[in-house]
Amino acid sequence: MLRRREFFALLSGGLLALSQKVRARQKGRMAHIGVLMNFAEDDSEGATRASAFVQGLEALGWNNDRNLEISYRWGAGDSELFRKYAQELEALAPDVILATGTPVVEALQRVTRSIPIVFVTVIDPVGAGFVESLAHPGGNTTGFTLFEFGLSGKWVELLKEFAPSAKRVAILRDSAIGSGTGQLAAIQAVAPSLGVELSPIGVHDAGEIERSLTAFARTANGSLIVTASTLALVHRQLIISLAAQHSLPAVYADRTFVRAGGLISYGPNRVDPYRRAAEYADRILRGEKPSDLPVQAPTKYELIVNLKTAKALNLVMPQSVLARADEVLE
Repeated sequence: MLRRREFFALLSGGLLALSQKVRARQKGRMAHIGVLMNFAEDDSEGATRASAFVQGLEALGWNNDRNLEISYRWGAGDSELFRKYAQELEALAPDVILATGTPVVEALQRVTRSIPIVFVTVIDPVGAGFVESLAHPGGNTTGFTLFEFGLSGKWVELLKEFAPSAKRVAILRDSAIGSGTGQLAAIQAVAPSLGVELSPIGVHDAGEIERSLTAFARTANGSLIVTASTLALVHRQLIISLAAQHSLPAVYADRTFVRAGGLISYGPNRVDPYRRAAEYADRILRGEKPSDLPVQAPTKYELIVNLKTAKALNLVMPQSVLARADEVLE
């Protein structure tokens, strides 16, 4: 016959085992989403975009800890971290992964061709080999493009509109990714007709950016265009401060720069794709395949102007620009 103490010990152990099995079954019924961001974890802009994704999911009935588990990884623009975290997420076997930016998608596709991937802020998913076509992605990947390369030429036109004396333009781009080359090519196509000389500058690290921009600024009539890339976003505070230090009128691809003190930006809303990505994640969680979900383009482009920065640069922003602006920061 069991003693009283042994009986309760067995009962306690049995209840604990039962509780663990119940939790395991509950967890098994929960959806699991992996998120690999190209921002640092303490970057407020990254938090804003990730929150938009979560809010989109909540609007569709998904609630973290109730029927959804989200595993975050923050790569901070570091290709080594992208590879490491891609492997970690693949090992967790989530139902779907949200991927931010071209380098992140590249890292994920190296480790999985079966886990569904929904991307945002990718410029040329077909050229990068992520999807077979925009209408019929095929494979395990789909998502939301940032813009077409042709938009890049409009940055030069905009620059000449508010800084007509600009004759030399430094082009900050990431030469390690295809979209960096594509954006530069689009700018080069329109530059001769606008009478500007281009100086491509890499954004591999802070030292390269500072050395190259400082050297470029030693000659008069200089200006700056910052193309879309993960590394430019990571180094945005440095780029903005150097533009101010060297009095370089600058056009940015992302409004995040203007909110942080940059002069002017033209491009798509960067938060909206995260909400739209939540819709694709929801459809995948409910049984649809990424190969059947077409890649979607932006629905709106925004012109943002920082008048305080214009004043610091002794620039008078033309009324033609201000009249078209979606937002003017004063």
